[in-house]
Amino acid sequence: MNYQAILSVPFGTIGIRCDDDAVLAVDLLRFRLESKPAANALAAEAVRQLQRYFDDPDSEFALPLKVFATPHQQKVWQAMLEIPRGQTRSYGELAAQLHSSAQAVGGACGANPFPILIPCHRVVAKAGIGGFMKQAGDHTLDIKRWLLRHEGAL
Repeated sequence: MNYQAILSVPFGTIGIRCDDDAVLAVDLLRFRLESKPAANALAAEAVRQLQRYFDDPDSEFALPLKVFATPHQQKVWQAMLEIPRGQTRSYGELAAQLHSSAQAVGGACGANPFPILIPCHRVVAKAGIGGFMKQAGDHTLDIKRWLLRHEGAL
């Protein structure tokens, strides 16, 4: 991947992909990579806002995002943005709110290219933490747990 910035964070590394006008994706990387300074002003602002979040989970993000999503995904992502820091919602709760199914909500969560910025980590299973980033394995669940602890939800 060609990242415009790579940021070391407490649980690993984040790759930021953007053009001059919008963030294209935020990748929570499985392997630690060497930090890379921002290649443009927007990448620098994304790094600044992410670092602020890691210092203070009450920080809010104000970054332009280039969103390619179905109408359903957009509804789910908007609903995730409305979950307050320190709280979670189950897939089923969001599904009922959106007149959808828990599986469809889970699919939209997994398709989110902007984790942390659009807080899919705040959506959990009815009986447990649920999945994260459409990937199996302890690594991704460890990231989800870290984010929820950081925000005071665990």
